[in-house]
Parts: sequence; C-alpha cells; structure tokens
Amino acid sequence: MKLASLKHGRDGQLVVVSKDLKHCIAVPDIAQTMQSAIDNWSEAESRLQTVYEQLNADQLDASEFEIGNCDSPLPRAYQWADGSAYVNHVELVRKARGAEMPESFWTDPLMYQGGSDDFLAPTDPIVMASEDWGIDFEAEIAVVTDDVPCGVAPADAAAHIKLLMLVNDVSLRNLIPGELAKGFGFFHAKPSSAFSPIAVTPDELGEQWRDGKVLLPLLSYLNGEPFGKPNAGVDMTFSFPELVAHAAKTRNLCAGTIIGSGTVSNKLDGGPGKPVNAGGAGYSCIAEVRMVETLAEGQPKTAFMKFGDRIKIEMHDPEGNTIFGAIEQSVERS
Repeated sequence: MKLASLKHGRDGQLVVVSKDLKHCIAVPDIAQTMQSAIDNWSEAESRLQTVYEQLNADQLDASEFEIGNCDSPLPRAYQWADGSAYVNHVELVRKARGAEMPESFWTDPLMYQGGSDDFLAPTDPIVMASEDWGIDFEAEIAVVTDDVPCGVAPADAAAHIKLLMLVNDVSLRNLIPGELAKGFGFFHAKPSSAFSPIAVTPDELGEQWRDGKVLLPLLSYLNGEPFGKPNAGVDMTFSFPELVAHAAKTRNLCAGTIIGSGTVSNKLDGGPGKPVNAGGAGYSCIAEVRMVETLAEGQPKTAFMKFGDRIKIEMHDPEGNTIFGAIEQSVERS
C-alpha cells in the first residue's frame, strides 16, 4: 500500500494514497498520524490495506492527492540512522578528503545518527546561509521499522521493515572534514533531510524487493538534467535487514525508526562509474562525481550546489510509473 502525511500540525495527517497517486483519503478511525499507525502496525496494517484496495477500486469518496500538500511521511521521528551500504561511494568520498578506507568497511556497516526532530517536506527548499559550505544532495532509500529488539539477527530483522521511502540526505561537504577531525562525527555538516512524499509497504515493489534490496534505478536530476540512475540493488554491500540488525546491535529500536541506505552508487568494471551523458549510470551526489573527476583529471570541475539550483529524486516501476512520488527541492539563501 501507499501512505503519506499531509501538512497538519507537527506530525501531519495520515492518508492512504491510490496506487496511481491521484487520490487519497484520511483514516482517523485507524490512525491520525503515520507514527500512530507504525506504533500499532499489527492492528492497523490490515485495516489500512482494506482502505487501499477500496481506494484503488474507486469505492471511496476520496480527495485529489497533491504532492505539494505533503509533509515528510514522518515529519519528525524518534530515530534517523543513516548507513553506507554502497561501499564504493564511501571509498570515493574518503579519497576526496585524503582518507584511506579501512578494510573492515567491507564487512562492518558504517552508520551515523542524524537529526530526526525536523525533516523537510519533499518540496521544501534547502535553506542555507552560505554556498561555501559545499551544499550537496545525496539520493538514498530508507526503511521504517516497527519495534526491533536489541541483538536481532539480520534474518529476523527483515520482518521488522514495514515501509520504504526515498531520501535526500543533504550534506555540507566543506564542513565535514573539520567536524570529523574532532573525533565526534557529523553535526553541522548534516542538516535536515527530506523524504519522498509517499512511503510504501515492501509488497508494493513486487519482485523488485528481493533479499532486502530494491532492484530498481534511483533517478536524480540536477537543474532538470539527468545526473544519476544507479540501480539500488547493485553494489549494495549490506542489505536493509543487515543495516537494521547493525543499528540494533546494542539497543532496541522503537517503532518509527528510519534506517537509510546511504548514497546509492554503482561501480563500472570494478572502478567508479561514468556520468549519464557518457553512457554510464551517473551518480547520486556531487561529491562522487568530483572524486571521479579528480582521479581522471587531477582536480574536480563540477561545483557543489548554488542558490537557485534544483534537485529531483524519483524512482519508477518497470512500467515507468512513479512509485514514491518525487522529492523536488531548490537551494535558497537564508
């Protein structure tokens, strides 16, 4: 099924959205908010599924669905932890700042805990004070869990994944080295992230959800031009169940926890990929193409985002239909 949160107070109003994203209906008798639905998922899921089927069959008095009215599916969450499942990306961006990558990164997932108190809506602008901070987008996929017990095994973690979304994990690249040098990790360099207008249950992806991975290209458009189309199921070193299990190694995860995949990245013949305009799958962030340019030409030539730049992130099913709706944001001066 497909769910969204319309802008309403701090936590939005949960709506069930038709498969074609044309109509929606609120379900206050089931759950007022997305968080409430996740809190009571064992009871709410079947009731929401019935509404979804009736909505698709045109049996309900539904409203027109407008992405511009959407908040983040979870406007705020108890936890947002972002992994780096595509180790190719990690290796490249570390090279960009002159840091070698430990071999353990191929066997032990990398993960940071981001701010979850204030997510951006899918069409909200990215408001920054300075272009000098190195404003970058990162196209990713994320899952939402129910309550996950501490120490869960990856094989059991899969059952705790209830929803999937797309993410723009905004990064301020020029602030990262200084923060990491302090030894405490990201803070200023990771401002509010944006999520797709739609969250979907795994069954909505059909055969494209397999072994805890999404086997579809993730599309990015920078200022209207194709920037990336890497397949999210390729070169994903750690599956979502493995990422969930990693996050729960020493703690319980409460219902509504969001776990990100990290920037989707594909290799080409064992090395970094090529730009879309050169016949490759492109990239899901600017930092990666800058590193590829540095390796090939000695220095980067692609600039980070400027005020007025626009980013669009989307995923299509095999028939070409949008699955999650699109994240569409512009960069604005604060």
